[in-house]
Amino acid sequence: MAQHAAETNPARLGPAKREETWQRLGNETFDLVVIGGGVVGAGTALDAATRGLRVALVEARDLASGTSSRSSKLFHGGLRYLEQLEFGLVREALRERELMLTTIAPHLVKPVSFLYPLTHRVWERPYTAAGLLMYDTMGGARSVPGQKHLTRAGALRMVPALKRSALIGGIRYYDAQSDDARHTMTVARTAAHYGAVVRTSTQVVGFLREADRVSGVRVRDVEDGRETEISAAAVINCTGVWTDELQRLSGGRGRFRVRASKGVHIVVPRDRIVSESGLILRTEKSVLFVIPWRNHWIVGTTDTDWNLDLAHPAATKHDIDYILEHVNTVLATPLTHDDIEGVYAGLRPLLAGESEETSKLSREHAVARVAPGLVAIAGGKYTTYRVMAADAVDAAAVDLPGRSQPSITDKVPLLGADGYHALVNQADHLAAEHGLHPYRVRHLLDRYGSLVHEVLACADGRPELLKPIEHAPDYLGVEVVYAASHEGALHLEDVLARRTRISIEYAHRGVDCAEQVATLVGEVLGWSPDTVKHEIEVYNARVKAERESQSQPNDEAADALRSAAPEARAGIVEPVS
Repeated sequence: MAQHAAETNPARLGPAKREETWQRLGNETFDLVVIGGGVVGAGTALDAATRGLRVALVEARDLASGTSSRSSKLFHGGLRYLEQLEFGLVREALRERELMLTTIAPHLVKPVSFLYPLTHRVWERPYTAAGLLMYDTMGGARSVPGQKHLTRAGALRMVPALKRSALIGGIRYYDAQSDDARHTMTVARTAAHYGAVVRTSTQVVGFLREADRVSGVRVRDVEDGRETEISAAAVINCTGVWTDELQRLSGGRGRFRVRASKGVHIVVPRDRIVSESGLILRTEKSVLFVIPWRNHWIVGTTDTDWNLDLAHPAATKHDIDYILEHVNTVLATPLTHDDIEGVYAGLRPLLAGESEETSKLSREHAVARVAPGLVAIAGGKYTTYRVMAADAVDAAAVDLPGRSQPSITDKVPLLGADGYHALVNQADHLAAEHGLHPYRVRHLLDRYGSLVHEVLACADGRPELLKPIEHAPDYLGVEVVYAASHEGALHLEDVLARRTRISIEYAHRGVDCAEQVATLVGEVLGWSPDTVKHEIEVYNARVKAERESQSQPNDEAADALRSAAPEARAGIVEPVS
């Protein structure tokens, strides 16, 4: 039954699919192999599959396990890039924001408002208003309101948490936000829906060559150690901060270098900052966002060079102090370390340039055909992943047999988008049908869109799955089951850190519900009691290491503690070169 379901639903990334995809990787010849399951890799697989190409996507860890689950969770034009005169980048990003809100992912990407506090009289309001006017008009058609000017009193009514002395007025403007890990996973599942072979826990350990050209990759299943070879006309390296490492493995020289810049965010409860809107604050180097996130605020980010473990960047006490210090300059009631529920650190893959300051490095992306049959793409920002993907496939076209079709992903909604708006209107009926509160159904619709029927079907005959998880009541038990049966989750960490965001949304960071969640995942994946116990131990060790690293004074001390924690995927080779 499970096997049949896997065959009839290509987007179902469940346990039955893993063996089938392994056989396909070794036995079929592909047009493209995409390395990396972040948003650019997933987007590249979707772009290629919808052009009619035969595509395989392999990821060493989990979908979005790197940078793509650790961003500021915004689809934004990048207001600060206007000041750097990167008008093309801003225009492109705003067009992508509009596409996400209207066509591609209206269920996952939502408008979000920000207050820009003004602190200088005379010049700042017209200067900022001019920039925001450009921002408002560059994106073409708009699904978000335009800027609104506020007096000091008006701004304080909107954000009572601000000190009166922190501003003389304000301007409210809109951007958009999304759960980055969920969005990336949905892009990958949409690629699978259109025929891409998508497989996680599958690490590239070598490149195949025919004469002077790359003709595929050798991969290892990091769960069981098996290896196989994948033949392809071209390979695209979409590994972000691992770009240089994969380049070395291929035996060639890269055309560009990638530098990792660490960005840290903290998560605090919604009631700690009384506000109807997010905030954007200028710092001496960059900007600091206070972003509404369900019952929480995300506050960040930092921007510092990182030269240590790429898989597990560690936040330090210094990083957290920096964020608190800057946000507290404007808050009437300061945030403290005790207010923090979650902390996460990610690495931006910046193109190494002349400037030594990571905040000045360009967020433009670069694509290069580094050898016949091998293309690399790096740089860019989350918002422009679809454009990056199209550029990568275009660059690989020279190595593909036959004429390549143009990119059409601007017209391809992600899974769950079709029918979403109608279901929002029917949320009360859907709630009554399943015995849920309408608020709960709307929450599910904003996570799954029209796939909500598929999610709720996992609870057929098991009404207990429609109850909230005991120590993480924002989520239902059925969501955990669905993560393992349909969304490719293979480990407890995948569910707590990415399919849900329990690891950053609760002060216990997932430890208190680890046993309940592991038991549910284990039912789907066939875990023995020993495996369930091991998964819990590994996850708890990860949380302990992260907590301890966040009390360290510098990157080296934090990295030593964080990288000593056991890896959920023990078969990972690090580094691969």
